[in-house]
Amino acid sequence: PLLASAHESSCIRLWSIQGNLMKELLPFSGHPSGPLTALCTDIFIKILLTGSKEGYIFRWNMASFLENSRNRKNKIKEQLCWRAHATQVVDLFIEEEKNVIVTASIDGSVRLWHARTGYYFGCFGQARKFELTDTSRLILPSDVSDFSAIIKEESKHTEKKKVIYPLVLDRDK
Repeated sequence: PLLASAHESSCIRLWSIQGNLMKELLPFSGHPSGPLTALCTDIFIKILLTGSKEGYIFRWNMASFLENSRNRKNKIKEQLCWRAHATQVVDLFIEEEKNVIVTASIDGSVRLWHARTGYYFGCFGQARKFELTDTSRLILPSDVSDFSAIIKEESKHTEKKKVIYPLVLDRDK
């Protein structure tokens, strides 16, 4: 068993049941994650989802890491990122039988998303019925303008390089 904690610094920490830190994760996508406010996994703990104060959802694949957490080559890969709400995500969960993710925000909205692609199905209280089988129609909620982003690169922590840009007055320019 693992314990996962989400932090204000956007960091996710995975702990052993004995309390030892096993892994630290930071979102790799270009979207600002902000403080993490919600966290959940599927029942097999192969998928980790996090929600942020900025309304973003991040999906992580943990399968290879959990096979052998001591092997450094087995990484947790960020797979998907999308803006689910214009305000803070307060809760989320995966409904695996229907392959959907349910998210809730402080704005009072509860929305359904496709678990693998992040496509929007709709929100609770809407007039039309949910169509969970059609993922070809790309629709978005009215308050969100970004489609989901599939993360193709592996997460690499870049070193900060010291770069000096001296201010020089160039009279010719």
